[in-house]
Amino acid sequence: MTVENRADRGVGELQQRRQKARLGGGQERIEQQHRRGKLTARERLDLLLDLDTFQELDPFVTHRTTDFGLGDRKFEGDAVVTGYGKVDGRQVFVYSQDFTVLGGSLSEVVGQKICKVMDLAIKNGCPLIGLNDSGGARIQEGVLSLGAYGDIFLRNTMASGVIPQISVIMGPAAGGASYSPGITDFVFMVRGPGQLYITGPDVIKAVTGEDITHDELGGAFTHSVRSGVAHFAFDSEEETLREVRRLVSFLPSNNTEDAPPMDTLDNPDRHDPDLASIVPTEPNRSYDVRDIIHRVVDEADFMEVHRDYAPNVVVGFARLDRRTIGIVGNQPSHLAGVLDINTSTKAARFVRFCDCFNIPIVTFVDVPGFMPGTDQEYGGIIRHGAKLLYAYAEATVPKVSVILRKAYGGAYIVMGSKHLRGDVNLAWPSAEIAVMGPEGAVNILFREDLANAEAPDAERDRLTQEFRTQFANPYVAASRGFLDDVIAPSETRPRIAHALEMLQTKRDTLPPKKHGNIPL
Repeated sequence: MTVENRADRGVGELQQRRQKARLGGGQERIEQQHRRGKLTARERLDLLLDLDTFQELDPFVTHRTTDFGLGDRKFEGDAVVTGYGKVDGRQVFVYSQDFTVLGGSLSEVVGQKICKVMDLAIKNGCPLIGLNDSGGARIQEGVLSLGAYGDIFLRNTMASGVIPQISVIMGPAAGGASYSPGITDFVFMVRGPGQLYITGPDVIKAVTGEDITHDELGGAFTHSVRSGVAHFAFDSEEETLREVRRLVSFLPSNNTEDAPPMDTLDNPDRHDPDLASIVPTEPNRSYDVRDIIHRVVDEADFMEVHRDYAPNVVVGFARLDRRTIGIVGNQPSHLAGVLDINTSTKAARFVRFCDCFNIPIVTFVDVPGFMPGTDQEYGGIIRHGAKLLYAYAEATVPKVSVILRKAYGGAYIVMGSKHLRGDVNLAWPSAEIAVMGPEGAVNILFREDLANAEAPDAERDRLTQEFRTQFANPYVAASRGFLDDVIAPSETRPRIAHALEMLQTKRDTLPPKKHGNIPL
């Protein structure tokens, strides 16, 4: 046989092997996946990545286990597809678990494949995106599969704050498989097939006697509304992967870079007279802070994070003058925008992510205080509220805040105030800054006078208005330098834009230390 013939035969064998690897667990398993309404691992990568940019790694790896009949059940590439590609022309590293191969279970070699792309992502400073669809650890491999999870968790932790990590739950992610998403920066879930839990319904039934379905236990509603584990939930795989691409567009590739700017025709000096009509003058009337956010940012483009969880605070990404910013805003339309345990944790995690990745933080403040009540106190609101305080104080990225209407008590301090190293602090003329609201302050300060007054209600109204005029306004704080300026609502966008432009070269540091001890 000639050298040329041997080469031709080698290429033919290579093509056959590649074709076999592309079939994963086989055509029948692929059809089963489709009947469940799910895409295959490779189909998902085709949707996620730019056309023809995916470069696969380790397509011929197979497991090494012979126990329990696995010696006769080997598949090229095993139960995960790994490699790298591009999203909007920017390199990312990816892994996509293949449920058609042994239920997507994690084997020793599956863990090694995932760890390889994680290591490459860290070395190259590129985002890591994991598409999860797995029944969990491969039981037949015992401690080897558990060790593989541990190797992944370690890399998730080492990569935290170095590269963005995104988990997409497109099927089950049970047991140990749930901890990796729990460490990553953002978790997307597909409503229906997406399931995320530590112990399944059968174990819960056996241990506690509680009957619960897979979806009730760990579905997208549970984690995007109740637990806050998931940041985004969507109805289809196509929409989910489209939104993953959108999120990546807002983020830098790593912690040494800035997010890529996006061209816009929206003038940073644009004034908006309609802003003044959004916030009611009455401090107890609600409005939607998103209406302000949409009018201030470029082209009203705001990607909200954790939209359905702890809705009394709004967080998310936008652009101002072409550059990515992180936004935190109290939401008066839900529980008056009060800070509680869940909102404190939600906002603190978001602020810390922005600080990790050089994303300036813009804060819109309208907060009556922290939520009172025994449930909150017993649940540790002191500790959880301190997380938000800690996050703002620790952050060294540019921080700009605008007080829209009220900022009372400790909540005033927590929401990006000058006292926590806020760089530019602004307020609208309608802002009220005080230890508490005028009504509460009057009831405490003038308790005896009101008890002895001939017309207590009229006297209370008079004293409340007097207190509001003298103390509950932005000018007292401005006179002390706690506010840098009081601005007209219409000039909010240009004032924030100019502040962020001024802060582009900001340098701030923390005292030398291994790391702080945030109140977890």
